Amino acid sequence: MSIPMATISNGNGSTIQINTRPDDIQNRIVDVDENVQTNNDTCKNILVILSWIIVILTMPFSLFVCFKVVQEYERAVIFRLGRLLSGGAKGPGIFFILPCVDNYARVDLRTRTYDVPPQEVLTKDSVTVSVDAVVYYRVNNATISITNVENAHHSTKLLAQTTLRNTMGTRPLHEILSERETISGNMQVSLDEATDTWGIKVERVEIKDVRLPVQLQRAMAAEAEAAREARAKVIAAEGEQKASRALREASEVIGDSPAALQLRYLQTLNTISAEKNSTIVFPLPIDLLTYFMKAGFTKDS
Repeated sequence: MSIPMATISNGNGSTIQINTRPDDIQNRIVDVDENVQTNNDTCKNILVILSWIIVILTMPFSLFVCFKVVQEYERAVIFRLGRLLSGGAKGPGIFFILPCVDNYARVDLRTRTYDVPPQEVLTKDSVTVSVDAVVYYRVNNATISITNVENAHHSTKLLAQTTLRNTMGTRPLHEILSERETISGNMQVSLDEATDTWGIKVERVEIKDVRLPVQLQRAMAAEAEAAREARAKVIAAEGEQKASRALREASEVIGDSPAALQLRYLQTLNTISAEKNSTIVFPLPIDLLTYFMKAGFTKDS
């Protein structure tokens, strides 16, 4: 029997010949698959009938094996002869299984907490930091979490570690220290999209701590201290400037009224005496010295 050949051009001017199956050969393959499926269904039905017979013959003792209970926060994914049973996950409450034919897996739907171990990350500006985080997630679809991935929880934990390293490696140090909420939100969205096919819902991601090298901490502390000292000097200079202006205005007021100087002198004495000091210093008035200086100058002239 000759098999027809088909010619296909590969785009370079040359041609490639491939074998094409006749329609009757394709029909034979489909018929074989259908026959295998029919045989499997027949064996399945026979085993299910035998299981029902065993349950009926051993009643009521078989009821202790057939009826199972799952809690409010759990679901049961049932497999019958290796195939997923239609109807989705069962629960909460009581559900029925056939012995020797059905097996089931319990899935906890409660929120789990994963403490991501500290990850050594090289930031965008070439600074090595140690970052750790907390991931809150739960199983959103029990059936998918069992059938699509071998271990959904372990896979989510590994993905959380790699996502944390990849996210921190694309940002400079100042953004990591100042924009933790934004980074946590981006990580949550990225993890949620990646774990959606596993039946996992990532509810929240929080960055716990960012540890810097000791030398970098000392350098940043010295920089902050220098900045604070500079601001303190500027503030002190501004205060002295304002104080000098106030003193100038006060001297102008006192100069216009000689009695004000005398009152200020008496107020100073009152303040000194209130502190119970044994020594009181009497200031010598400037006007008296001025009088004697003028008198001496007139005599010399």
